[in-house]
Amino acid sequence: MAHFDPNAKPFSHQWMNDRLAIDTLKRVLSTEYWIPKNINFLWAMGMVLAATFGVLLISGIFLLMYYIPDTKLAFDSVNHTIMGEVGYGWLWRHMHAVAASVVFLIIYIHMFTGIYYGSYKRGRELIWLSGMLLFVTFSAEAFSGYMLPWGQMSYWAGMVITNLFSLGSLDLQGLVEWIRGDYVPGQAFLGRFFMLHVVLLPLIIMALIVLHFGTLRIPHVNNQDGEEIDFEAEAEKWKAGKRKEAKVIPFNPVFMSKDVFVLGIYFIIYFYLVFYHFEFAMDPVNFDPADPLKTPPHIYPEWYFLWSYEILRPFSKNAGLIAFGFAQVIFFFLPFLDRSPNVAPASRRGLFKFWFWALLIDMIVLTIMGKVPPIGIYTTIGTIAAWTFILLWVALPFITKLEKPIRGQK
Repeated sequence: MAHFDPNAKPFSHQWMNDRLAIDTLKRVLSTEYWIPKNINFLWAMGMVLAATFGVLLISGIFLLMYYIPDTKLAFDSVNHTIMGEVGYGWLWRHMHAVAASVVFLIIYIHMFTGIYYGSYKRGRELIWLSGMLLFVTFSAEAFSGYMLPWGQMSYWAGMVITNLFSLGSLDLQGLVEWIRGDYVPGQAFLGRFFMLHVVLLPLIIMALIVLHFGTLRIPHVNNQDGEEIDFEAEAEKWKAGKRKEAKVIPFNPVFMSKDVFVLGIYFIIYFYLVFYHFEFAMDPVNFDPADPLKTPPHIYPEWYFLWSYEILRPFSKNAGLIAFGFAQVIFFFLPFLDRSPNVAPASRRGLFKFWFWALLIDMIVLTIMGKVPPIGIYTTIGTIAAWTFILLWVALPFITKLEKPIRGQK
């Protein structure tokens, strides 16, 4: 039976601790959650992502007060009411748009940091898988949000992306119509994506953030050298006052203070973009109202989807869908495709070093090619880059299987 202090005053620390185990939660999730010393600022990207998601939630709530999810009113509610009539409405929209774009830059940095340092290996597979689930859910959240201004690119991007669900030669138009709620994007389509964007997907993201942090708690985060640390022994050194000898630091307040410093630098850059270069996060075509009778000359998604969109374009209808599907799921299999026993930076892993940089450069090329029209030399470059992406993943199990064990690695 739980023990309650009868003399504790209501809502005092002891009274709350008896009922919510505050001290235990603080110890397990904060002061005795241990982080390796030998890490750099890239390990703060998780906290930066959480803070950016918080900005998206808060700014989204303010925008929600004036946004109208109606095909006849949505465009004006965003571009006239919020931007021109509501006090500081422009600021909240700029904050939301910039955060929605920057969050994917941070996600990609976070992903490639994990790949570079092998943070998906040796018991950390669930950390990677839960992170990839977050990536997919953030992508769905971003896509649903892109529909809401109901501009030209919103409408036509929605038309193109939902057409993918016809699954090529299977011609599942019934499924496409079910998703849209009509033959073409309309009121039902906008209402459904509004619900997804403001209710369902944010709840899923919050649940996945909790899961992601939970998967970090047992195996602990990786470190720059891939060193296997006895966290319990090193934590005892810290608690015994041997802080220089200990290889770990407590999450709070030591590591948290480092995170806060990185957050400070990040928000300086973020608010610079909000006030002076917000236009990079807003497609000029989307400042025209949605017109089902006028197709834009070149339809493309937001920059963070361009790499996977470009993988779709060079192939025939069915082959393109297979390649696109491959690109969406292949990152989930990374912990199982990497057959090397080594947990170390890519710079120390032989052929994997070249694989890592080839993948990164290839995805940058795909992103650039996804923004330009598929004509002339752009088509050739896009096709080569798409095939390179696929072949890199096919080659991964073979080059990692041949990798020699690094001295000191088990």
